[in-house]
Amino acid sequence: MAGIAARLRITPFGLICLLGLVATLYLSLIWAPRERVMGDVQRIMYFHVASAWIAEFAFVLVGVSSVIYLWLRERKWDIVAYSAAEVGFVFCCFVMITGPIWGKPVWGTWWTWDPRLTFSMILWLIYVAYLMLRVYGDDMPQVKTFLAVLGILGTIDIPFIHFATMWWRGLHPDSLVMTEEGLGAGMEVDMRIALGVSAVVFTLLFFYLMGRRMALERLRDESEALRERVEHRYPGSVGV
Repeated sequence: MAGIAARLRITPFGLICLLGLVATLYLSLIWAPRERVMGDVQRIMYFHVASAWIAEFAFVLVGVSSVIYLWLRERKWDIVAYSAAEVGFVFCCFVMITGPIWGKPVWGTWWTWDPRLTFSMILWLIYVAYLMLRVYGDDMPQVKTFLAVLGILGTIDIPFIHFATMWWRGLHPDSLVMTEEGLGAGMEVDMRIALGVSAVVFTLLFFYLMGRRMALERLRDESEALRERVEHRYPGSVGV
């Protein structure tokens, strides 16, 4: 296994994430019991809920990093916010894909403007707006300041997603994880274990991917700084 990881250039942390994903697939699709009402389609929950947790957590991290960036004006916090947004967007897309797949056989429709679904869609659109401005906006302090403000304001949507089923009635089922009786009281023990493992593994995967994305952004900064030094010393040489 170590030899395969070396050939694929997978770090030990990445190997842990890979093995964790294999364990998650086994626990979720085979080991966890079949839900009595929804059947096997309920198994999507282990991936859908874990992805939703990461999508929300990632944008909270964007908001916190944006606050620190506005305070200290240090590039490293801008990189944290950008990397968290990119990786979090991937998980948010997975939420928006698995949700309808789960909802179609249960609700009879791919989409409904349920409060939690609506606020999840808003979060997805905020991710899109943030990343599009990153890609197409100029690399200027004013743009980064606006991005930081957007990152902070975007976190306002997170509580509405999290507590939507408690505050409003809708088709989305009540939370089985956070209940009045306690964490996971609405699920069987084996289901709680499978979901817990899934949440931990997805969290580790998020930090692994985020770390790789931050390293890539730092390399981009270094290459840009090197290009500017070469251009300053040998005018007109870059791009020839």
